[in-house]
Amino acid sequence: MKEKIQRILTNRTFLICLYILFALVASIQSLLLEPKPNPENGKIYNSYNNYVIFESSFHHLKNSQDLYVLYPEEHWDFFKYTPSFSVVFGLFSILPDWLGLSLWNLLNALLLLAAIYYLPRLSRTQKGWVLLIVLLELMGSLMNEQSNALIAGLLVFALGFLEKKKLWIASLCIVLSIFVKLFGVVGFALFLFYPQKWKLALYTFGWTLLMLLLPLLYIDVGQYVFLFESYGHLLANDPIISNGFSLMGWLNSWFSMDINSMLVVLIGAGIFMLPFVRLKAYGSFTFALLALASVLIWIVIFNHKAESPTYVIAMTGVALWFIEGKKNALNIGLFVGAFVLSSLSSTDIVPRFIREEFVLPYALKAFPCILIWMKIIYDMMVLKIDNSTYDKKIS
Repeated sequence: MKEKIQRILTNRTFLICLYILFALVASIQSLLLEPKPNPENGKIYNSYNNYVIFESSFHHLKNSQDLYVLYPEEHWDFFKYTPSFSVVFGLFSILPDWLGLSLWNLLNALLLLAAIYYLPRLSRTQKGWVLLIVLLELMGSLMNEQSNALIAGLLVFALGFLEKKKLWIASLCIVLSIFVKLFGVVGFALFLFYPQKWKLALYTFGWTLLMLLLPLLYIDVGQYVFLFESYGHLLANDPIISNGFSLMGWLNSWFSMDINSMLVVLIGAGIFMLPFVRLKAYGSFTFALLALASVLIWIVIFNHKAESPTYVIAMTGVALWFIEGKKNALNIGLFVGAFVLSSLSSTDIVPRFIREEFVLPYALKAFPCILIWMKIIYDMMVLKIDNSTYDKKIS
């Protein structure tokens, strides 16, 4: 049995095919599901509403319309991405939905897979474990046509490219993640571990400028300024009142604590930066990998709007932490808790009444990831550094 598992974990062709299969199955399911009326306005929308939002945004941009208002005749919910994302998504909008949706899901799945395989210093078995651990959460994100696997893949790729001294493309990965979802900015913390920071700064400036200029291919400066004002207004006045599967949601549901989300984020940022005072650890790949895991979990648990599909990002961080660390009772217990509560709890394996009565109201999906993030901070603080190898297993 152990040998069979080992063969699966090291069989790259099998895992690639598995990821392709999951992406296509998610796409086919979304395309075949019957359109349903929205309970808020009674209008009928198809089951791949998020993809329609992305696709429509490009047409709204070209027509100089406001990207950040509702278009109930086309889809429900708001577009919450940058104008540059609308331009990039124009590549998908010219395709029929069945093809565009399939390619979008394939891009998300395969970019994450490629990023994991690109990481140096991890064995093929370790990479296989990571890919299997995140598979359930990946499927949840793909079934909602979300960009979360893309974000996770870009941030993981950034570390891989930094390790291989490909600074220009590492900076591109983080800039792209920011222009998809703003919280990708936390990924810049990875730059601290690598030399030639002035080059990283120049590349980042160049890519940022290029991404900012993209929408000007379709709109004038006045409309562009208006869109950013509208975007800022939407972010500041999000109509969905929820703390989501986040640290804020957990504090509220467990302890009835209604703390200002910005204050929680600032405290979280301070804790996140604590291990970075260990300048001598900057040469350790294990330290950098833990920092990446911390980034991936942080941007989810400190996002007060985090939803279930977002957790493919957090579980990627959990998987990287677990496969690199010692398999002691504490680490195994934390990982099992995350796999059960953060991944399995969102599937039909868990009875509906448990999901509705416990998982959702008590933000149980977030709880194990919060604990693991705290453990990662501890691991980074106590990591033993060997000057000859600069790599030691974490406790």
